[in-house]
Amino acid sequence: MHPKTKSQKKNRNRSTLAIIFAAALPLAAAAQDSPHKPRARELGVPFDGAPGPLNAITDVAGVTVGHVTLISGEGKLVVGKGPVRTGVTAVLPRGKDTMMSPVFAGWFSQNGNGEMTGTAWVEESGFLEGPVMITNTHSVGVVRDAVIQWRVTHGQPDPTGYWWSLPVVAETWDGWLNDINGFHVKPEHVFRAIDSASSGPVAEGNVGGGTGMVCNEFKGGIGTSSRKLSAKDGGYTVGVLVQCNYGVRPNLRIAGVPVGKEIPEDPAYASGHFDELDRGSIIVIIATDAPLLSHQLKRLARRVSLGLGRNGSISGNGSGDIFIAFSTANPGAVNSEGLATLTMLPNDRMDPVFQATVEAVEESVVNAMVAAETMTGIENHRVIALPHDKLRAVLKKYNRLAP
Repeated sequence: MHPKTKSQKKNRNRSTLAIIFAAALPLAAAAQDSPHKPRARELGVPFDGAPGPLNAITDVAGVTVGHVTLISGEGKLVVGKGPVRTGVTAVLPRGKDTMMSPVFAGWFSQNGNGEMTGTAWVEESGFLEGPVMITNTHSVGVVRDAVIQWRVTHGQPDPTGYWWSLPVVAETWDGWLNDINGFHVKPEHVFRAIDSASSGPVAEGNVGGGTGMVCNEFKGGIGTSSRKLSAKDGGYTVGVLVQCNYGVRPNLRIAGVPVGKEIPEDPAYASGHFDELDRGSIIVIIATDAPLLSHQLKRLARRVSLGLGRNGSISGNGSGDIFIAFSTANPGAVNSEGLATLTMLPNDRMDPVFQATVEAVEESVVNAMVAAETMTGIENHRVIALPHDKLRAVLKKYNRLAP
């Protein structure tokens, strides 16, 4: 046994309890009760653009986020028992009104080695008719079915009983750290993620669907950021949430600096046969209050790739890079009686929204890695967190450390 195993287990148990309690409480209250964790900007990483007050997807009014994190066991993999390092995350476009008030949406697959259910109807209808859920690759089915069950239990959306649902559920693979074939995500975890979703600060790193994820061979997971447009550009907000699980160490760039090459120690997959492959995935959710229609939101989703490119992503063959964007504007657009009166931002005024998306995607990924903590999972696979001191030293070496 590693000499630190017992103390690590004790600390991990404390962390697990704190995360589970956070899932059951408003995130704002949970954030006040937990120790402050620095974010990328606080470490001196320079980013373009002006964030919203929380620098999170919840800066878009009405958007709520809920996490349920599952961490248990250690050591040898016993399928069905663990170790468990997984979870589920829920993003609700209109909070408690999400199920009854669809939003315009568009989606895009940069590389399709992944899954996001329900997108055929998003493409066809132009609407997102519920939450966006994120989990691990082999739990997509149970999460999808649980969302439908949650809606049935709450009598939505049609009180006459005639209705159907095609939930949007996305995934990335956490099988390096998690007993992914043990099917540990259950319907009650999905219910809790939806019911606990709240506005305010969003937990990042080893939480929710991002619990067992790896990014550029550092610990990855959930990250978020936002941008507030100037008054002359409409004053709109763009918020982004990512579940990042992609990339190889040498490709990682932060603020234009080759951080991955400067910090080559302890790559995640050194003991795996795929150690040099660009593998994994990233799911990106974009929210905005700008009045965009579905075809414009698809254009917005395409811009995610540019933000990932700033961080060195090449969207490798084994990576599932799938993105969805929605707008909280035009709340009455789905009304089936009479004609809907819509507002739409002209295409000629979309450049600031495109820029905000690219910037927020870039920062969200770095925030995920900065927030994540070193984790040991199945078979004692260990993935180190991005070391804050070394990151600052590298940025300083290249004259990119912000004051």
